[in-house]
Amino acid sequence: MQISTKVKILEVPFDSAFGPSTIHPALLKDDDGLTLVDTGMITQFDRLRDAVAAAGEDFNSIKRVIITHQDIDHIGNMGAIADLLPDTAFLAHEADIPYITGDKPFLKLSPERISQMEGVMREETDAFLRRLPDFRFAHVLEDGETLPYGGGIQIIHTPGHTPGHISIYVPGDRLLLAGDAMRVVNSELLGPAEHVTPDMAQALASLDRLVDLDIGQIVCYHGGLYKSDGISERISTLSGIRA
Repeated sequence: MQISTKVKILEVPFDSAFGPSTIHPALLKDDDGLTLVDTGMITQFDRLRDAVAAAGEDFNSIKRVIITHQDIDHIGNMGAIADLLPDTAFLAHEADIPYITGDKPFLKLSPERISQMEGVMREETDAFLRRLPDFRFAHVLEDGETLPYGGGIQIIHTPGHTPGHISIYVPGDRLLLAGDAMRVVNSELLGPAEHVTPDMAQALASLDRLVDLDIGQIVCYHGGLYKSDGISERISTLSGIRA
């Protein structure tokens, strides 16, 4: 899905315990190459590569990866990318980096959840966890920071779903890459899924920070594109709902 000449949204088939769906990493395109926003699910690297090719882009042109947060369906292919493209720069918010590097246990990828995995998923998850201390971040993202990628983006810290969750605002396209701060279900914009959001009250309060942005379209990692003339009003309504 092409948003503009500098922003493309990927459509990656996604298998989870809740059934098949689609996830939506993003590509930001600049003269020096591509910035990938989130990496998809562990064991599903080929699907990510196929989605980049389907978008008409060269996977080898990826220079940077921005991680919106620590969940395994967002960081699952970091290792595969690092192996294929060892010069790739990884960026994330400081509050989630200790989880991604193994200094803190993941909030949701618990030992109990891992013990329920079988076959290739269990093997690749174990291998992924062993290499966490090897991950290095070239840049620590800060709230309010502006970066030149995709024609210019702004980092917005939206914690609650995880402590270091970020959303990305692309003012030139009036676009918000919401990560898991929101989701689209049956064409309706909703807050994050409560069963995987440790601090739902904080997650909804974080949406207050988005209300005053000039947003014409939102891409949620789960649910995809949402467009409406009343996006700010809808976000304001969601932010006022406290768990």
